[in-house]
Formats: sequence, structure tokens, C-alpha cells
Amino acid sequence: MRIRLKRAYEAPARSDGQRILVDRLWPRGLTRDKAAVDHWIKEVAPSSELRKWFGHDPERWPEFRRRYRAELKKNPALAELRALARKGSITLLYSAKDEQHNQAVVLKQVLDGGA
Repeated sequence: MRIRLKRAYEAPARSDGQRILVDRLWPRGLTRDKAAVDHWIKEVAPSSELRKWFGHDPERWPEFRRRYRAELKKNPALAELRALARKGSITLLYSAKDEQHNQAVVLKQVLDGGA
């Protein structure tokens, strides 16, 4: 299982495999054609409340990770994402500017079975 991360605004590449958008909201200003999204699993994204609380503040990152992982434990959409990952290479797409502090980073860690 190969999982990559990429901003939704970056050009698609053949090596992306299945391109899966994991944001609750569609990326601002991005057309569906340009995004080249194979699946949009918005239900696996953090709850609106958690997303708003986090606000992409790196100081809140450790607590965001803890809270988001707790949400994922009872989220059936995670099973759908795992099933896609078992079929082959996937790229988790996100719209956040911060490439180190976003939900796709946490999702990849969970799918990889790591911390």
C-alpha cells in the first residue's frame, strides 16, 4: 500500500494512483477537471467544529491530532479509505497551504498504522 500526500492545487501525475480528496469542503477556486479527483470522501475529514477550532494553528497541532484520531475511531468512512488504499497506490488530496499540519498527514499516519 503506497500512500502519498499532495495539495489539491498541484497538477496530477501518473504516479498518484487513485486521487482522493479528504477535505470536507471543495478547494476554493479549483475546477473539478483540474482537480482530477477520483473520489471525494468528505466524511473522513475532521468535523466542522474541529476544523474551525484548529484553524491550521501549528500550536494546536498536537491536540488537533489527538482529537481527530478520536473522531476517526468511530468514523465508518475510514473503512472506505482503507479499502481504496488496499487496492493500490493512492494520493490523499488536501487544500491546506500548510503541508505539515493538516488532516491528510494524520490520515496517512493512521493508514500506515503509525503514530
